[in-house]
This record gives sequence, C-alpha cells and structure tokens, in this order.
Amino acid sequence: MNLPDQILLSDLLHHRVRCDQGLDHGPGVMPWMHPPVHRLLGWVSRPSALRVSRDVWRLDQSRGINEQEVFVKGQPAVSDQITLERLPTLLDADLLDRDGERLGLVADFVFIPTTGKILHYLVSRSDPRLPGSSRWRLTTDRIVDQQPGMVSTALRGLDDLPLVHSSVRQGLIKRSRHWRDQLHKMGDRASDRLEGWLEDPPWEEPVQRSWKSSDMAEMDPLEGWDDQQTDNFSQSTEELRRRRRPDGRGDGQDDPWV
Repeated sequence: MNLPDQILLSDLLHHRVRCDQGLDHGPGVMPWMHPPVHRLLGWVSRPSALRVSRDVWRLDQSRGINEQEVFVKGQPAVSDQITLERLPTLLDADLLDRDGERLGLVADFVFIPTTGKILHYLVSRSDPRLPGSSRWRLTTDRIVDQQPGMVSTALRGLDDLPLVHSSVRQGLIKRSRHWRDQLHKMGDRASDRLEGWLEDPPWEEPVQRSWKSSDMAEMDPLEGWDDQQTDNFSQSTEELRRRRRPDGRGDGQDDPWV
C-alpha cells in the first residue's frame, strides 16, 4: 500500500486515520499548512465527538492510503480546536480580481503527499459545501498577494481560469455557448456560399451589343447588288404587269389574284 503521486485535500480529510497500533483516531477535520510557500505540513483528526482534543499528524507520518483509511506511523501531537483555528490557512479565503472585487473563495487544493507541495488550488464561486458546485483551477503563480482570509490576483474573472469541475448550471451555460458558436459558424458558411453563387453565376450571360445610329447609317441593304440582278428584277415586274392586262395579251389564268 503506497501513497499516490498527488491527492486532493478533501479526499484526505474524508479518510479515517489509523495508526500502526491499530487505533482509530477519527476522520480528518482540517489541514496544517504553511501558506507563504504553499506547502502542507500535516493535518488534524478528531478522535471522538465527545472530546475537545484534536490529534495533529505530520505529513511524513503517513504510510499508505486506501478507499476509507489513511495509515500513519507514530504518535500524534495533541491540541485543542481553539488553538488550531489560529493556524494560518488559505482555505475559505476570498479570491479577489485585479480591481479588488470578490470572485469566489478557495475551497480545496491538490498536493504531493511525499513533499507536501501544493500544486494548485480549487476555487468555488459559491459555498463549496453545496453539492455539485463548480471548481476552477488556480495555480500558485497566478497569486499576486495573500493575507489572512484574502488572496489577490490579476484575474479579470473566473473565466480566465480553467474549469475543473462543472456544475449543472455551468454545464448548461457551457453547452449553450457551444451551440451558439455552432449556429454562428453555420450561418457564416451559408452566407459565404450565397455570396459565391451571386458573384459567380453558373450560367453564361449573353453578350449584348449596343447598336448605334452610326452603325445603321453605315449599313446599306442594296449594297453588293450588281446591275444584272437589277435588270432581272425589272423584267419580272414587267412580265407580271402584262399578265394582268385586260387586252388579252395576258389571259390571267396564271394570275393568282384573278
């Protein structure tokens, strides 16, 4: 049974403490940390609900952990709750943005069990005890200043932090933003296709020639006729007249108008 590479503080506090003598020292109740260097030194357990004393364990006393218990070696230091509440901590501290406005509070953190180094904090917008509340990851390099009960950052909002755990409400907001972006993309693609159809029609437009009066003046319908064609036209006209005369020279039988 070994310790994991990293563990969530709330998971550690949910385990009961059992020493190498087999005694149950109760569940964890609070961390023992050193905020200036973001390090966990140990944690506190409550051996009995009827006693006001608390057992304080160093982190290097832990030897292993399973689904329900964390195993320690050695004896704890005994203290009381009033003294332990004076220990510095960043848990439940207000998280402030660049303008000093409250964004949420520090609800939890992830640390390395072998060294106690805190990798990152988890921020909650509302009460972290509410089930299903969202969590945002706050790394130590994003912290500008820290004081008892207050953590200052240069953030503009919680959206500047990566979302670790999404609540039902936050999940709906995230999905609605995704759907809205998809609709915008579909609308943009449809607009691009319509503009392409209007700019490049699939049919060929007929070439229209603008006629000018000068062109009509230059065109002569009798141009190209020779004298022989003119004589033939005159002979045909004269023959038609003779056929239509009433003097008998033309009987009119071949005339279609008789």
